[in-house]
Amino acid sequence: MLSKIEELKLISRCVLADDRQAFGTLVEAYQPQLRRFFMNLTLGDEYLSDDLAQETFIKAYIELRSFRGMSKFSTWLYRIGYNEFYSHMRNMHETSDISTLVAQPVSDANTASCDAQMDVKVAMAALSEIERTVVTLFYIDDLPIKNIAVVTGINQSTVRSHLHRAKEKMAIMLKQDIT
Repeated sequence: MLSKIEELKLISRCVLADDRQAFGTLVEAYQPQLRRFFMNLTLGDEYLSDDLAQETFIKAYIELRSFRGMSKFSTWLYRIGYNEFYSHMRNMHETSDISTLVAQPVSDANTASCDAQMDVKVAMAALSEIERTVVTLFYIDDLPIKNIAVVTGINQSTVRSHLHRAKEKMAIMLKQDIT
């Protein structure tokens, strides 16, 4: 993870000198986080996650001059990624329900870990798109609620409501799986 100063230096080099190596450094720093974000939103579809991450970085590079530095670069990048995901879903005519996506099987020698991962994937699949987004950003990407509000474009109290509802849904799903 880059510091805010490092981010701004790299962005300045990109904007002022069209330094693609500097942008490459930003990509290397944030690609794992962004890919994990998409993996959770797409319920494990690696190919779609990779495509969405690539599209997000392309749009970020094109729009880099519009980055004002009011938030962290990662928050701005997540916002682009969030828009890219929902744009893709609209184009696929599945915006209202992405439960048709199939979770990819997890290949792991440790079956207990594999079972736990599958349980979480099933529980995540039960969530609405926005609930899955806020859960991913809050619990997996460790973003504060105020940043999640920026990424999703919804107010902080609504983010908290979605988190609360999502936790309840996931708890019910996980309890059902245990019994």
